[in-house]
Amino acid sequence: MAQKNNLQLNIREYRPSDQRVVTELFCDGVRENIYPAFFKSMSHPDHVGVALSISMAGYVLGSSSYFQALLFGAAWAGLIYFCCHEIYEGYMLRRLSADMADIQANYLDNPNNGFWVAEAGDGELSRVVGMVMMTGRRETEEEHHDILNGRLGTGSSADGSGDSGEMSFLVVAFPWRRRKVGSQLTQRALDFCKERGFARLLLDVSSPQTGAISLLRKSGFIPTSSHNTTHSNRWISKLARISVTRMEKFL
Repeated sequence: MAQKNNLQLNIREYRPSDQRVVTELFCDGVRENIYPAFFKSMSHPDHVGVALSISMAGYVLGSSSYFQALLFGAAWAGLIYFCCHEIYEGYMLRRLSADMADIQANYLDNPNNGFWVAEAGDGELSRVVGMVMMTGRRETEEEHHDILNGRLGTGSSADGSGDSGEMSFLVVAFPWRRRKVGSQLTQRALDFCKERGFARLLLDVSSPQTGAISLLRKSGFIPTSSHNTTHSNRWISKLARISVTRMEKFL
């Protein structure tokens, strides 16, 4: 229980009445990464070089027109923004039509999954200011047999146990950041993993999410792998230059 300015923070399980605010939190949390991803991508030396080259081409083709140089450069920046937008917007829409479409069935009714919200209030008025969702993965008999024979599958941990939990999303409303709300939500997921006997908890974080990466490091998570593949088309992922890092904490 945390308290600040006479407001109390309570981490509790999701309720059906939370659906609207949780959906808004989820959408805002995904979309807020678009601009950081765009600025991070545009600052890459390769994109800077291309933008300058395209602007110079516009200047020459436009008979020394500064306007056309600016227009050509803006067109390149617009393409990069489209790629970043497509990646995060596509991820959001895919989740809304999949697991987020029925939270009760996909999370609460599954004993290995969990969905919690951070509720701030003063006793009478309360509001949801954060959320975390987690899915558990149990090792199958076939995977266990492979481990005993010295073959580790992609879902198994180095200690020989494939039972793990994955935080599929963690977000805190902007006014409530830097108040340890994210830390408490993360701790709730960690406690759940320990209760279920999971060997580790993991989360995939995209490169623009520097705040989330910092929070996870402080909570004892370490990066174990990274890749540049997203659910979008390959050329979109390549132009956006967004990398995904897997953070894990062994329990």
